[in-house]
Amino acid sequence: MNRIILLNPGPVNVTERVRQALLQPDLCHREPECAQLIQSIRRKLLTAFGLDRTFLTALISGSGTAALEMAVSSCLGDGQSLLVVRNGVYGERIATMAAAHRMPTVTLDYEWGQPPVLDDIERALTAHPEIGVVALVHHETTTGLLNPVHEVGELAHRHGKKLLIDAISSLAGDALDFERSHVDYCVGTANKCLQGFPGVSFVLVRKEEMDALAQHPARSVYCDLYKNLKAQEQGETLFTPAVQVHYALDAALDELIEETVPARIERYATAARMLRNGFNDMGFEYLVDAAHRSNSLTALKLPDGIPYETLHDELKKQGYVIYAGQGGLKQSIFRIANMGDIRTEEFQRLLDVLKACLVKSPSLRG
Repeated sequence: MNRIILLNPGPVNVTERVRQALLQPDLCHREPECAQLIQSIRRKLLTAFGLDRTFLTALISGSGTAALEMAVSSCLGDGQSLLVVRNGVYGERIATMAAAHRMPTVTLDYEWGQPPVLDDIERALTAHPEIGVVALVHHETTTGLLNPVHEVGELAHRHGKKLLIDAISSLAGDALDFERSHVDYCVGTANKCLQGFPGVSFVLVRKEEMDALAQHPARSVYCDLYKNLKAQEQGETLFTPAVQVHYALDAALDELIEETVPARIERYATAARMLRNGFNDMGFEYLVDAAHRSNSLTALKLPDGIPYETLHDELKKQGYVIYAGQGGLKQSIFRIANMGDIRTEEFQRLLDVLKACLVKSPSLRG
């Protein structure tokens, strides 16, 4: 095998076309060619997801966390609070960001891997009329859980609240209906289901939010959503972008538009079904119920007697990198993502290699 297959939830394996895009000539970020590149990415993001008429895009150089902080720190007006659903590391991260910016927060906490109870959200919205925005992770990669964005969005809309979605690990991997879910802010990144490289992320913002954003207090310099959005709408950039990585994202978006978002979602879903059929045959136990699993990551319970490190190292010898659990799940699960440019035969070989690892384990022999 001549390449390492990344089964972690980003960075992902990319195509040669995207990799070659990094080799574009050096470019000053104040030249018109850079402005054209940034506008090309912003336009293609909206085109890919059918949002040309309803949304704007703000790019930021940084991981998905940078774009998430840009959205979180900018979304509230004075006197408002943020309702955060916390059922994994990344929901908790949203609340941590809000606290760091001294933003009033109401939280709903659930066990990792458990979807939120809609009645709890309804009660929180009724009890806290000061809530201005509901924040939710779409694909909580801590566990591979897909949260009920559509249902939460309908609740938020009915109560006159805005919806902020962390779609960092789901955009182009799982279906997201922006209109039916009443999404106002959507955070994404290049290096997951878009199949680009780490270093550039973005916030998709409903156009109607611009006037409100202009009135919100500035809580950050680098991560000020309104100022970044306004500058980019004028063909400028506030700070030096990661130019080469933008070239790669531009190429990755060309690939996405050619493949189409629905086709990519189905490709990921097909890969997930194939892998899970293999996991079933091997007798693995899942952390998340089938009805709530994402298309692009599966959390599996470690078999008795097999430490994660042993399994990781055995698979890496065969060219596959898997992912550990986080927090309290670190010793009990492992995760296999199927994002990125991975071929069917590579998934099949993974199943063969994983089965051989289990057979080799003394705890499973007899």
